[in-house]
Amino acid sequence: MNGPFVTQAVDIEKLPYRPCVGIALFNAKGLVWIGDRSDKDAEGEGEGHWWQMPQGGLDAGENPYEAALRELYEETSVKSVRLLKEAPGWLTYDLPPELVGQSWDGRYRGQKQKWFALRFEGKESEIDVHRPGGGRFKAEFSAWRWEKLDRLPELIVPFKRKVYKQVVAAFADIAA
Repeated sequence: MNGPFVTQAVDIEKLPYRPCVGIALFNAKGLVWIGDRSDKDAEGEGEGHWWQMPQGGLDAGENPYEAALRELYEETSVKSVRLLKEAPGWLTYDLPPELVGQSWDGRYRGQKQKWFALRFEGKESEIDVHRPGGGRFKAEFSAWRWEKLDRLPELIVPFKRKVYKQVVAAFADIAA
């Protein structure tokens, strides 16, 4: 053994999922908001253009819908929304095994997500991914656009595709 540290194998199956919320933000035309991740190494996405919808961790005791509104604002500055629909149940994805120790300090195997469909009712000038919340929050996206919901699984990092297919199915009646 070298040095004072002992490395133990982690049983990934015993790790919990990180509680999280996700937001499908629809415009009046039925297109959904997606952002190009600026922090691609945060969850191990790596190089390339990986698009995703806003999402983020659920604080202890936080109501999932209120968390969705908070995360949306912290990532996009958007506040002008109304609730359209909540996806049934919690959707989960596992990180690839090689990323478990890199993301979230190795405490989680992946995420369990509660998804909400919201209608954007503001002007596009409200959206600011470069200085979200007037600069109070870290920019998580470098660019954004409106996209057809059914195209999202092909744009997302591969290990999240199963969840995105479920989100597409849950909100297909809202989409263009």
